[in-house]
Amino acid sequence: MTPTQKSVDPELLEIAGSFALPAPVRSIAPLGSGNVNDTWRVDLPPASEGPQALVLQRLNTRVFPRPDLVMANIRRLGEHLDRPGALAAAGGRWELPRVVPVRGSGAPCLEQGGQVWRLLTFIARSRSVDTITGHRQALQVGRALGTFHSLIHDLPTAELADTLEGFHVTPGYLAAFERVLRRTEVPLTPQAQHCIAFIRDREAFMPVLEEAQRSGRLRQRPIHGDPKVNNILFDSDSGDAIALVDLDTVKPGLIHYDIGDCLRSGCNRLGEETDDWRSVRFDLELCEGVLEGYISRAHRFLEDADYDHIPDAIRLLSLELGLRFFTDHLAGDVYFRTSRPRHNLQRALVQFRLTESIETQQGEIRSLVERLRRQASAA
Repeated sequence: MTPTQKSVDPELLEIAGSFALPAPVRSIAPLGSGNVNDTWRVDLPPASEGPQALVLQRLNTRVFPRPDLVMANIRRLGEHLDRPGALAAAGGRWELPRVVPVRGSGAPCLEQGGQVWRLLTFIARSRSVDTITGHRQALQVGRALGTFHSLIHDLPTAELADTLEGFHVTPGYLAAFERVLRRTEVPLTPQAQHCIAFIRDREAFMPVLEEAQRSGRLRQRPIHGDPKVNNILFDSDSGDAIALVDLDTVKPGLIHYDIGDCLRSGCNRLGEETDDWRSVRFDLELCEGVLEGYISRAHRFLEDADYDHIPDAIRLLSLELGLRFFTDHLAGDVYFRTSRPRHNLQRALVQFRLTESIETQQGEIRSLVERLRRQASAA
């Protein structure tokens, strides 16, 4: 052990050392605040060759029961973008976290003591944000998702595993809610009763995207699965979006899941963890920036039906997340990580208030999408 390693957790040091590191570990510290995996930043000596920082993660195998498929998808994504000229569509700096293999075996992840670990490259000179602060940042958020989709839209979905079957399929979450509601032992407070009524009033709307897929109007493509704002990295100097991280949910799906999730998370200035849920609103100006940025990069592969269903996707994804948070509250907080009692109930109230705000602006949102569609067609 070197002097700089004395304060490092010995278990984490052993785990990190099991991977093909280019140099000894200098320090390990917690990184980020994700709801699923546990994450640490691994720093190497400044003079070491190759990356000077890496990302160590303990995968939540209850959420991702097939980590081998998760890692295979991430590797396949990297192979797709390693093709000559593939990154030209990004129009500038664009990076993808890469898998650091296990030393000796070359495996993409390490199983030890009933836990699964992986090591990824760290994207240097970057930062993330939890909320969008203005039009330029909104434009960059949209460009990030549009760039990601444009880079992988031609990757055959048959080459990606469905690592989370039923993910973002809202009717499935509704069925789960019904099952949990019948057996819950959590008190149904007035706020909980409000959530139940809110869900009941919107049951008929929930299959909108799945019905469009069944009818052939929408088709599956490779998606990120979780493109919320804090999964987008910005260049520390220029402020340009340079990466989409947290690739565990990459899989075949509808791009509308991504579009709706990105706008849901990006156009709520108070953020999804706010205590002031009654003040939450969907910011149409930020929505315009995100959509303008997205369509500027994605219009080459978007079809008419894709545009038609964007407003529904924005409304649905906030409703879906609220449904998932509320179901987890009723189940006893078994999925999403919480930090206080009724945390998931509070999160559900935020998403349902956001849904209401979206619903009151559906006409404006549809007009905005149509205007951007016409501009893209004329370009």
